[in-house]
Amino acid sequence: MSSALDRLKNLTAQISSYELERKNNLKELQNLYEKLGIVKKVESFNDLFEYKAINLSGISLSDEDLGSIKEGKYAQIIAIIYDKNAKVKNKNISLAYYGRAEKLSASLKKEIIAFVLGWRFEKSFRTLEHYHNLLSSMRAIEDE
Repeated sequence: MSSALDRLKNLTAQISSYELERKNNLKELQNLYEKLGIVKKVESFNDLFEYKAINLSGISLSDEDLGSIKEGKYAQIIAIIYDKNAKVKNKNISLAYYGRAEKLSASLKKEIIAFVLGWRFEKSFRTLEHYHNLLSSMRAIEDE
């Protein structure tokens, strides 16, 4: 019995930790949204999460070389929208342009990376909530 209780305590602590991290992430993301000038392209912070994805050009986001500069490339935060009615379904939109990646200051590079990763972190929670709600709706349909 103690083992089950320990597992429950650990799970509760982990969930609590994620929620605390999510709350802190949203605050930092809002700050970076304004500081990095994304507010100029996307007037409402919550509208950021309507995008299918947000990517970064000129700076690596891979596990192996996170933050490494891609020589000769331009640093840019790019949003991807999906339009099922368009001939080309996915469309890229530049949210912010920062010039040559190798000329970025270390602090600006770190903020850009933090914004993209923070957005992805929050987007994953929102996607999880969306599918949780869909599953709940599906179960309600089954019960009819």
